[in-house]
Amino acid sequence: MKRYLYALPLIALLGASSGVRADTLLIDRVQEKPAAVLPVRGQSMSQVEARFGAPQERMDPRGGQKRQWPTINRWVYPAFTVYFEKQKVIDVVANKAAPEEIGPKPPIL
Repeated sequence: MKRYLYALPLIALLGASSGVRADTLLIDRVQEKPAAVLPVRGQSMSQVEARFGAPQERMDPRGGQKRQWPTINRWVYPAFTVYFEKQKVIDVVANKAAPEEIGPKPPIL
């Protein structure tokens, strides 16, 4: 019985602290958006620009030093970043909406 008396304050402390802060997960926000609002794998650069407009930023291309290392281009839009291999979309990644949002670590350049 005495063991339970010692555990009660600890349980009360844990219960009180659990509702203090709620994190926004990047994956939760991405899953809420319909896929139609993002570029699709295989689209060309011109198709992406025609549908979503000019990107905020066109990052410097990476790769291409060897034939087996294709050139990768990145276009940054407000809500997502598009990765192109040569002229085709290979991936789209959602950007963080706020600094406190939990998501992938920023790339090391």
